[in-house]
Amino acid sequence: MSTKATRRGQAAPVALLLVTLLTGCGQPATGHPASGPTTTRPTSGGHPATPRPAGVAGSGSVAPTPSPAVVISYPATGGNRWSVAPAETTPGRGGGGRLLRYRVAVERDIRGLPVADVAAEVSATLNDPRGWTAGGTRRLHRVGADTPADFTVYLATPGTRDELCQDNPDGYTSCRKGDKVVLNVARWVKSVPGYSAGLAGYRQYMVNHEVGHRLGMGHERCPGRGRPAPVMQQQTLGMHGCTANAWPYPDGDRYTGPSGTYQDRIPPREGARPAR
Repeated sequence: MSTKATRRGQAAPVALLLVTLLTGCGQPATGHPASGPTTTRPTSGGHPATPRPAGVAGSGSVAPTPSPAVVISYPATGGNRWSVAPAETTPGRGGGGRLLRYRVAVERDIRGLPVADVAAEVSATLNDPRGWTAGGTRRLHRVGADTPADFTVYLATPGTRDELCQDNPDGYTSCRKGDKVVLNVARWVKSVPGYSAGLAGYRQYMVNHEVGHRLGMGHERCPGRGRPAPVMQQQTLGMHGCTANAWPYPDGDRYTGPSGTYQDRIPPREGARPAR
């Protein structure tokens, strides 16, 4: 693909996303929406306790204090400068097979997504028992900036994505180019319309799909209407009758579809349009 599609000399507006961090029974406060409403801890009688400020006795409910919002912002094209996450403190999953070391880097122009948080999500996905280590032929371990790595997972602005991928400069998709696994921050923040597994599921999919390319996997097609999509299907562009699936080994066995791609239209470049 290509050549650079975005001129650095042009000032790009900044895309903003307000993400409310929820605590309690939702997802951990790492910048994604919770999967459900926050609930209160049951009392010994099995009924929800009435929330009230510390040190205040009495009955009745008290409105909880709103959690602060985190602003995630990024320009259409960043400066191609990176913050690299430290190494994992525990070994990656996988008891045998070839060891592959990877880094996680976040473009410095991306605000509100700390590199440690992004790296934790990437590593949790790659270490999941449904992930690429499940087959027993490979191990994956995250290393820091000063250790040799087999590949690097980049979270990049849309324009820098085009520079790193050197393919069709669409500014929309993610890619793999050599030892570069490039995740488009616009997709990391917004997912794609109608993705039924939610934002967390889409992030797991995009990590596993692009790392799958680095591991030598090609594109696959939907194996049948109503069935889960193979992780190597281009789910970003269309489901073609399949349902969302982020995992190469969803039930302990390698799940695949027929080799090939679809002629899906890539949505227009978003630039720095506000993310809502």
